Amino acid sequence: VQLQASGGGLVQPRESLRLSCTASGHTFRVLSVGWFRQSPGREREFVAAISYRDARRYYTNSVKDRFTLSRDDAKSTVYLRMDSLKREDTAVYYCSASGYYSVSHLQDPRYYDTWGRGTQVTVSS
Repeated sequence: VQLQASGGGLVQPRESLRLSCTASGHTFRVLSVGWFRQSPGREREFVAAISYRDARRYYTNSVKDRFTLSRDDAKSTVYLRMDSLKREDTAVYYCSASGYYSVSHLQDPRYYDTWGRGTQVTVSS
């Protein structure tokens, strides 16, 4: 399966964006999808993930109550709605697929198989 992230852009603080992660292939329903982000000089960090097994959502603490994941299996797409954006959210956002479903695996980029090309999110006034 191949993934493509889109929807990034330049926004002001406190504004919103919705990122999309669209997969090609026929196995999307049995894949968890995670979002990671990376800014210059920093390692790739976990943002959020949604489990294929029970649709449970996991978020890193810094985005809880601001970011929301949803998935549409019919469209093979996962959405990351980002509200109340902050300057520190600025990064390249990547989505990826994993055959795992537990939170410990989904927070670790080593358990993801396929990485799409990222989309830049810039939060600046």
